Amino acid sequence: MKKSVVAEDLTKIVSVSHPIYSPDGKKAVFTKVTVNEQKDDYNIQLWVRDEETEEISQWTFEDGKHQQPVWSKDSKQLAFVIQKPKEVSQLAVIQCQGGGVRTLTNIPYGISSPLFSPDGAFIYAAVSLKETESILDKEKQERDDFAPAIYDDLTYKADGKGFLERRMTQIVKVNVFSGEVELVTSQQEQVHHMNHTISPCGKWLAYNQTDIQTPYISDVYLLSLEDRTTKKVTQSAGAYSGVSFAPNGEKLVYIGHEREFQNATFPSLWLYDLKEESILHLTEMLDMYVGNCMAGDSVIGDVHQLPQWTKDSQGFYALVSDEGSTGIYYVSIEGLAYPVRLEAEHITNFSLHPGETKMLISRLSPVSPSELYELTLGEPTLKQITFEHEQFLKEHALSVPAPISFRSKEGDELHGWFMRPSQMEQGKKYPLILEIHGGPHAMYGHTYFHEFQMLASEGYAIVYINPHGSHGYGQVFANRVRGSYGDVDYEDVMLAVDHVLAEYDFLDETRLGVTGGSYGGFMTNWIVGQTDRFQAAVTQRSISNWISFYGISDIGYYFTRWQIDGDIYDSVDQLWDRSPLKYVKQVKTPLLILHSDEDYRCPVDQAEQLFVALKELGKDTRLVKFPKASHDLSRSGHPSQRIQRLTLIHEWFQEKLSI
Repeated sequence: MKKSVVAEDLTKIVSVSHPIYSPDGKKAVFTKVTVNEQKDDYNIQLWVRDEETEEISQWTFEDGKHQQPVWSKDSKQLAFVIQKPKEVSQLAVIQCQGGGVRTLTNIPYGISSPLFSPDGAFIYAAVSLKETESILDKEKQERDDFAPAIYDDLTYKADGKGFLERRMTQIVKVNVFSGEVELVTSQQEQVHHMNHTISPCGKWLAYNQTDIQTPYISDVYLLSLEDRTTKKVTQSAGAYSGVSFAPNGEKLVYIGHEREFQNATFPSLWLYDLKEESILHLTEMLDMYVGNCMAGDSVIGDVHQLPQWTKDSQGFYALVSDEGSTGIYYVSIEGLAYPVRLEAEHITNFSLHPGETKMLISRLSPVSPSELYELTLGEPTLKQITFEHEQFLKEHALSVPAPISFRSKEGDELHGWFMRPSQMEQGKKYPLILEIHGGPHAMYGHTYFHEFQMLASEGYAIVYINPHGSHGYGQVFANRVRGSYGDVDYEDVMLAVDHVLAEYDFLDETRLGVTGGSYGGFMTNWIVGQTDRFQAAVTQRSISNWISFYGISDIGYYFTRWQIDGDIYDSVDQLWDRSPLKYVKQVKTPLLILHSDEDYRCPVDQAEQLFVALKELGKDTRLVKFPKASHDLSRSGHPSQRIQRLTLIHEWFQEKLSI
């Protein structure tokens, strides 16, 4: 008999991602993220595949994170970011003919996003600095822990970063030979300069610029490296990222949107002609999400995927998410778009070989964590390159998600998945757990979900769907829940429960559970305040009170207006009506509340308010707080805390659903 998947198996999950071919096509670098149980952290190492011999070798070995690799144009150097345990990140280089790792910088504030100049003599990278700090500082400025913190900016904290201290992201230039560092962008401006890329001729630097007062607006800029003049490409109408030059240097593609539906807006592809100074919206007619919007818990250290041009500069490849799949599209400079690969899978990164006959892709499926594969263009089959989980998959019993679909009350087709318990007995009844994703503008799909597999191994059936508000089913569908949280989305997830109960006679309708995180936590809170149909619930990193959320979340003041269609000045009633806390007297379902102490997206106050109200009313509830953890705990938190979180979920359902 095969083993059950348990919470502790999370330490066996390896993230294989970020493949990048060398410009000469002879090698490919990629990253492997593994759990370092001794240090309760992650190691990220660089591995390289020889394309001629197909031999794979490890290039970095020390504990720590070796990530964001980038090749020099002549393929002779590999630069990357190295972060040793308890140290800030620095820039490092490996000479591909041998010589080991050479650390280039010693900046006390850290560094990221390396990119070689075309001649290989310099590396452009990003550093976050306060006005009083310098890239020439040898030590980080001492901080008085008892000094008052003074803030003048509306955005003064960010989840995962803490309180910002007015740090601005700047672009620097590092001499590969001497390690000398020079500031490229102006430190005097109160803006971030990030996501930089350099033109093939080496004359232009393209980047995104964001004002700290309006973090939801970013623009594309061009900086002349000859005279340091700048040119603004976009007009502060939306949010843009993912800038990439065509090989001939004449065009620039970038990803973004003009906030037509605020943060529910699908990112699109845009083309800027440097000679004509014109902009073309390439994917205006493609009602799909450009990029990766897949919800999951098994990808660590992943990076944003840039569009990758063909060498003739007539088109490029980009990630696209649609109906539960994330795959690859080709888009021409005229706007012709077609799928290269869009299967029942989750592609997180890819690299086009310089010969343009094949790609390396990082891929997950519902029954396999990430591995590296080779895709020959024009052929349907994949060649697996890494086998990190071969033994794990052989030894463990996994549940294969079955697609489901049904009609919403509004007549739309809803898609989702149903997972049977991994190992079943004839004639036995099994409890059902409803899982709800965050966002709300995210997407469940064809990816490996460790939490779901663990619950299936413990004897639970799982149902999860993409309700209205999810990405992957068109812009109108994604926008549907703005201003109406708890209406059509609530109907959708309850219909999912009805659907599978009617379809599968081995389900026990008297033993139902529900859980979700972030928006999924809000929905869990909302559900238990509207119905007593569930016998157990676990709410994670949730929202319970939109009125207080408005002022304490790092995004509260604009997210609440965009999503709930109200503010604290003129529409308090609207916010309170959509707050689960309002309905707390109606709650009968035992509720476990999980929250991170340093969650600045959905601050822990949301959990505490809900817990106090439930406890005062004598309800069955428990509050668990994870110290020094952020909103992203379930995906990238300390391994021990991620395991504790999974264990707590399992134990609560086990107790309340009597397994």
